[in-house]
Amino acid sequence: MIKYIIRRLLEAIPTVLGVTILSFVLIHIVPGSPVRILLGSHYTPYRAQLLSQSLGLNKPLGVQYFVWLGNLLHGNFGFSYTYNQPVVYLMLQALPHTIIIVVVAVLLAHLFAVFLGSVQAYFEDTKFDRIVTVVNYFFYSMPTFWLAVLLIIFFAIDLPWFPAGGIVNTQLTTPTFVDWARHLVLPIAALFLVSVAGWARYMRASMREALLQDYVRTARMKGASEFRVIFVHALRNSILPLVTLFGLSLPSLLAGALFVEEVFNYPGMGLLYWDAVNARDFPVILGVTVFIGLVTVLGNLIADILYGMIDPRIQYA
Repeated sequence: MIKYIIRRLLEAIPTVLGVTILSFVLIHIVPGSPVRILLGSHYTPYRAQLLSQSLGLNKPLGVQYFVWLGNLLHGNFGFSYTYNQPVVYLMLQALPHTIIIVVVAVLLAHLFAVFLGSVQAYFEDTKFDRIVTVVNYFFYSMPTFWLAVLLIIFFAIDLPWFPAGGIVNTQLTTPTFVDWARHLVLPIAALFLVSVAGWARYMRASMREALLQDYVRTARMKGASEFRVIFVHALRNSILPLVTLFGLSLPSLLAGALFVEEVFNYPGMGLLYWDAVNARDFPVILGVTVFIGLVTVLGNLIADILYGMIDPRIQYA
């Protein structure tokens, strides 16, 4: 197992390096200069030249990349143009907030998708299965940002049950845990509803195939209850595709978090990235992009390890 993990990490190096190259090139060829945004109404060609020199933006693109990559390898993600703070410090401030909503949404979505997909497969082609399928497709096809807006309209404006944004009530001198939790409900709900809709479909198809296998027929012939047949015998094999989706879904979840955090003004990595893009804050954009690339690689590795833990037939060389 250790050798497999080391080999996978070494294989991930070219992937991460490719992410850094593509991100750096694409960010610098997109129209819009951070120098003009930073200077604003004080822009003059002379001031722009001085600022470009101080930021190192006057050097050839290849030179800028290798300087940035060298700093990155030493753990230096750069210095934010707009916040005037180290990028690492900004990311460490925003990361815990994003981790909370993404991790809770992923756990709830996986648990609910496993249960819902299993029940759908058992009641295949019934009225219940068709209704749930329509609801799943409805949420699966809905853009994350639009779902977030609808949640605000229904549950923060029409039915003022939850706050429309932020992380705590700024009018409270000492925000309570309940207030903090209420601010998390709608962002988590937006990520949860979009995720569970797709994962439940995969789980339904996988469970449907598992229920047709010989070992399921054998368990029924031995007198096992239907609950045990579904959630003990068939579940272990049918859950494997969902484990694979865990790693593959991390990029889309983080992308969804970007829109969710922007809509709810939630101070996480997504909102940090959104503000950096609008301000052409290259160090912050690159720092967040590299971080997402690393998380994606790590997520796929974790998914492979969990795959082997669930299915003992899989051996890692």
